Amino acid sequence: MKITISKENYLKAIAEAEAEGETVIAATLARWLNVSPPAVTMALRRLKRDDCILVSKVGQIVLTVEGRAIADRLLRRHHLIERMLTEVFGMSWYKVHDEAEQLEHAVSSEFERLLEAKLGQENSCPHGNRPGLESPAERRRRGWVPLFESGPGGVQLISVFERDIRRLEYLDGLGLAPGKHFEIVARNYDDTMSLRVDGGLVQIGRPAAEKIWIFPLET
Repeated sequence: MKITISKENYLKAIAEAEAEGETVIAATLARWLNVSPPAVTMALRRLKRDDCILVSKVGQIVLTVEGRAIADRLLRRHHLIERMLTEVFGMSWYKVHDEAEQLEHAVSSEFERLLEAKLGQENSCPHGNRPGLESPAERRRRGWVPLFESGPGGVQLISVFERDIRRLEYLDGLGLAPGKHFEIVARNYDDTMSLRVDGGLVQIGRPAAEKIWIFPLET
């Protein structure tokens, strides 16, 4: 089986969407990858032919053992590259995802082993996400909560959804990044939240707040 960049991207997107709690169908992949429905149909046909996915009668897509192995390998390389870009080269945390998206397809197994030896395997990526993929349920078992569900009080920002660079730039502009301590002041009637960050008051909307995981701090 020939593994192309397109196949890798589809398999990784399926794994990531599953980890976000989504039921993966063709429309899910069109949205995640910003491609047309006909392009998704053709890609799924190839992935089924190569025994990388299974598609149920109602259209739900799941990875086979082979497909999962390919997705996991790509996710591991993506994680290591993001860490390399920040920890070794000092790239800003909100910029590394898109760069890693390009580099992950070119990394050899030997270079991957060198990165693991250099960086270790346990640390979170610059967006606060742990190695591998954790479901929302697993994050909640750690005591993490989506920001939008949280009430007033001090919190620590743990992780953010990393596939939207505009959102990442927006958060960085507000002074919010993984590891940051801040205070939730209020949830407002217009679906915004008021936060106290570095002594100043900022507003954040629901779409961004739903993609941020925080840990409440004891008062």
